[in-house]
Amino acid sequence: MIALDGTEVLGYIASALVVLALTMRSVVRLRLISLCGSVTFFVYGTLIDSVPIMITNACIAVINLWFLRGEFLVRMSDRSDLGVSRIRPDSPFLLDFIEYHADDIRRFQPSFTMPPGDDVMSLMLTRDGLPAGLVIGRRTDDTLRIDLDYVMREHRDSRLGNWLFGPGAAVFRTAGLKCLRADATTDDHDRYLERVGFTRLDDGRGDFELAL
Repeated sequence: MIALDGTEVLGYIASALVVLALTMRSVVRLRLISLCGSVTFFVYGTLIDSVPIMITNACIAVINLWFLRGEFLVRMSDRSDLGVSRIRPDSPFLLDFIEYHADDIRRFQPSFTMPPGDDVMSLMLTRDGLPAGLVIGRRTDDTLRIDLDYVMREHRDSRLGNWLFGPGAAVFRTAGLKCLRADATTDDHDRYLERVGFTRLDDGRGDFELAL
């Protein structure tokens, strides 16, 4: 049996953190775990008196901190790289986007199907100018019942939902809406709606509402 001292164990932990970071789809989680790995490797390099390991991982830690700082500022500021644009419900791009992400969508909103009719409102959420998610709902007067609120896996830590139903909610008010309604279809969806500001209605059906 091979006996490992504390320094070797620390090196293995650092290596495991680096490998784990590479499996993350979320950019923020990747950065956080990579930061932990680089700090651990820096300590390991110090213990074995390896200057190259210390320098390399100090640089990696600084790079991770820089990008995490940018992410934090995005979340704290109304002026960010997040955006939303209306898109036609019959747009080929929209339909292709839904089909491509269908499996992931069903994890959170398994009953979703594209609603028919002229009362459908669809919004494309963006991050850094690129598609990051969708909101699709049916409008009745000044109320929008949301059928789909979806954010791509790699952008779920960007708090797009908090932004959309906070500073970004102007897109709904500009369209003349005063109220948003949504049905929680899973436990995750239930928690998400409460987290982004929706209020549970006392109707026993899992309905939520957000006044604009």
